[in-house]
Amino acid sequence: MKLEYNIYLDYNATTPIGDEVAEAMRPYLKDYFGNPSSSHSFGAAARNAVENARRQLSELLNCHTDEIIFTSGGTEANNYAIKGVAFQYRNKGNHIITTTIEHPAVSEVCRFLESNGFKVSYIPVDDFGIVDPQNIEKAILPSTILVTVMHANNETGVIQPIEKIAEITKKHGVLFHSDAAQSIGKIETDIQKLGVDLLSVAGHKFYAPKGVGALFISRGVKLQKLIHGANHEHNLRAGTENVLEIVGLGKAAEVAKRDFQTNIKQMMLTRDKLASLLFTALPNIRLNGHPDLRLPNTLSISFPNIEANTLLSELKGIAASAGAACHADQIDVSKVLTAMRVPVDFAMGTIRFSTGKNSAIEDMEKAAELIIAAVKRLSPDEVIQDKTKMETNEIKLTDFTHGLGCACKIRPQYLEQILKDLPLSIDENVIVGTGTSDDAAVYRINKSTAIVQTVDFFTPIVDDPYYFGAIAAANSLSDIYAMGAKPLFALNIVGFPDNRLPIYVLKEILKGASDKAAEAGISILGGHTVEDIEPKFGMAITGMVHPDKVLTNATAKPGDALILTKPIGTGIISTAVKRGIVKKNISLIARNVMLELNADAANLMSLFPVNACTDITGFGLLGHLKEMMEASGVGSIIYSSKVPIIEGVYELATAGAIPGGTRNNLDYVSANVKWDENIPEITKLILCDAQTSGGLLIAIPEAFGVEFIRKLNENHNKQAEIIGKIIETDETSTGIIQIINLK
Repeated sequence: MKLEYNIYLDYNATTPIGDEVAEAMRPYLKDYFGNPSSSHSFGAAARNAVENARRQLSELLNCHTDEIIFTSGGTEANNYAIKGVAFQYRNKGNHIITTTIEHPAVSEVCRFLESNGFKVSYIPVDDFGIVDPQNIEKAILPSTILVTVMHANNETGVIQPIEKIAEITKKHGVLFHSDAAQSIGKIETDIQKLGVDLLSVAGHKFYAPKGVGALFISRGVKLQKLIHGANHEHNLRAGTENVLEIVGLGKAAEVAKRDFQTNIKQMMLTRDKLASLLFTALPNIRLNGHPDLRLPNTLSISFPNIEANTLLSELKGIAASAGAACHADQIDVSKVLTAMRVPVDFAMGTIRFSTGKNSAIEDMEKAAELIIAAVKRLSPDEVIQDKTKMETNEIKLTDFTHGLGCACKIRPQYLEQILKDLPLSIDENVIVGTGTSDDAAVYRINKSTAIVQTVDFFTPIVDDPYYFGAIAAANSLSDIYAMGAKPLFALNIVGFPDNRLPIYVLKEILKGASDKAAEAGISILGGHTVEDIEPKFGMAITGMVHPDKVLTNATAKPGDALILTKPIGTGIISTAVKRGIVKKNISLIARNVMLELNADAANLMSLFPVNACTDITGFGLLGHLKEMMEASGVGSIIYSSKVPIIEGVYELATAGAIPGGTRNNLDYVSANVKWDENIPEITKLILCDAQTSGGLLIAIPEAFGVEFIRKLNENHNKQAEIIGKIIETDETSTGIIQIINLK
């Protein structure tokens, strides 16, 4: 979709490489390629470049050149500072003090150290997000060896009283580290005034390249090495220096020092212009953080009763973040906002806008216009008077939701607990209810007839409305097929944001569903609609089966082969589609997998002595297998190499396109699954990937497994595989799934 506007308001996430920085780096791409440790002229040129950059950065920080070492970024600098102190001085103590609002590059390091015998105190902040130095002092113990407090917060921009904390740590003889990733080039970072012993720098936050940073280490402070090898960087950080990017870091530091006042003025001017326009038009919004003691470029605003990711998806052409950029896929309340006690209805709608030195006033005016319009469209009381002005082409449906298909369902852990608390039916005609974790209910009408009913709906899994409707219909029908039943008719269930999307989109969704229902041989007889902030669609389907031929989760038997009729990975691919990082042919393969009805497999099951069946959807392959094992009182062995996986899934998972529902599924099955030690984490996630309109998982006597596969694959061009088997267990191992990596 071509964007009319392209306004970048995410400078706290990263900055572009500055023009002067790129020009300084250019010769080191080709001409000056020597190793800085080499003694010849090529090496000398590289060494001179590294030392010049060290000087440039030391001048910005006002420290000695020998107090700067270069790292791969701010995260490594934080790791080296905190771990380096911890392991160097653990004979003096094992206590570390930090705050509740640190970046994960600090807080996760502290969590790691806690698992290695260290004790960490997390000091709270006030409602502005500022830590009280007196609380830091109260927490200091005889065993305290380090205090680590960020200079400026990445989400709110709030500046901490570093100088006052430094006075306290010096008085008590405790080392003090500060993560200054966000503050370099935006506020003064004079080491002599700050008084810190260690300070971390991230290059890409002030117009240097990504993948380079630095750590200031005050003279006299000793750190245990984080990276071992040759004696690079004063024998403190092994590894040949990244000359190209170090040159860029140095030049960025020089420019930041030279243009400091000019840049601050422009960042503050544009930030305050955007804030003024937004607060004038939207008086109910809230500023997070201190009104004055914050970075000149950072604006954290909460829009009440609107989910941040939904608002961001509405802001076409504006780049901003819901909290920190590295958490962009999460809709959980930020730990920073939680620490500041921001009310949940505000916190969930928080967006961070951050300006840069090249931000323009006219961009702020246009951004404000777009933001205000989007907020009003998403507000419950807003009525759109002229819907004909809404865009009527190139709709990308996944832009209008933060969830994706079955991956957006309630976490299986929560749902399992809810179902346990529901009373079981005492009606003798109920054949299948809530007791077996099946996705459909079965009710006996007479000796030869039982009614099967299921309901399912979710948010878009693809961008095209027609195919979304068709996939949702196929997904709902799958529950009927999994019970061994024949579908009879369907009812639509619709949630639709008619103030965000034109009505033709809903027509296309319904047409896709109608066509898929016709393919299954049934009619859609009606339905129900509600207005929603996201498009949602699904079906309630009624089917019919003989009472003696009902298939459930609960009747798998030892010796059964386990057959999976479709490849997995649709949740990962759909996430990649939303992020725009998947090749078109891969997305088409996934779409076609989801569009395929499970009717052929269901019809074939009627010709074989199938013992149990379920369909693979939101809980992933292992989540649904867990339910089958527990309901049947058996165990299973799965051969990971036999599980069919859609092309490209491994690469996309490695690139991080993993939905939150998939990670939840992995947690859900953790107590049931025994993994071969050589199975990688990526494979574990893929086996738990939250599917939409997935295949059937069939338990069939082993003697019939190969013939079932042959007939299904040959006659219907399927990708079915025997992926494992059911085994007998005792009371202590019921429900256990062994994952074996056959080579």
